[in-house]
Amino acid sequence: MDKTSSRDWTPEELGHETGVSATEPDWSREAVRRFWDPGQKLLRSIRRYQAARARGGALGKLAAKRWALSHLIWSTVTQCEIHLTTDIAGGLRLTHPTGIVIHPASRIGPNCMIFHQVTLAGPVTLGGHVDIGAGAKIIGPLTIGDNARVGANAVVTRDVPEGATVAGIPARVISGDGAG
Repeated sequence: MDKTSSRDWTPEELGHETGVSATEPDWSREAVRRFWDPGQKLLRSIRRYQAARARGGALGKLAAKRWALSHLIWSTVTQCEIHLTTDIAGGLRLTHPTGIVIHPASRIGPNCMIFHQVTLAGPVTLGGHVDIGAGAKIIGPLTIGDNARVGANAVVTRDVPEGATVAGIPARVISGDGAG
C-alpha cells in the first residue's frame, strides 16, 4: 500500500473551501459573471421570483410570471428541480448544476455548495457552509450541521453533526465530530 494513501488530507485538497462563513452569506458566490452561468441564472430567477411575490400588486404578479418563465427555462437547461418557494440563504453555489433535485420544504443555509446529481428528499435542513458531493442522496427529514461535508454518492439517512464529514452507503461519519 502506498504511504500517501493513509495521510491526512487538508480541506483544501479535498475541495472544501476554508475561510467561508457559515452564518454570513457571500452574495458574490451567486453573481452571474458570464453569458453561460446556468446555476447562477437559475438562482437569480428563484430570488427575483420570491422578491416579486413579496412585493405584491399587479406589477409584482407580472414580474413573478416573468421570473417563473425564466426559472422554467433554466430548470430545463440544467435539468434541476428546485421549487420557486424553496428557502435558500445567500451564497449557494451550484457547481455543475445538472440533475439537482431539492424538496420544496428543504431549507438551505448560507454559503452551501451542491454538486451535480444531488437529491434532497424530504424536509432536509442544511446548516451554513455545507458542501455536498456529486450524486449524494439526502433522505429527510434530517439536519446537516454547519461546516459539514457529504461525500460523493453518499446516502444520508441520519442527522450529521456540525463539522463532520460523512461518506458511504449508508453514510457514516469519517472525520470531524462523531468519527470513531
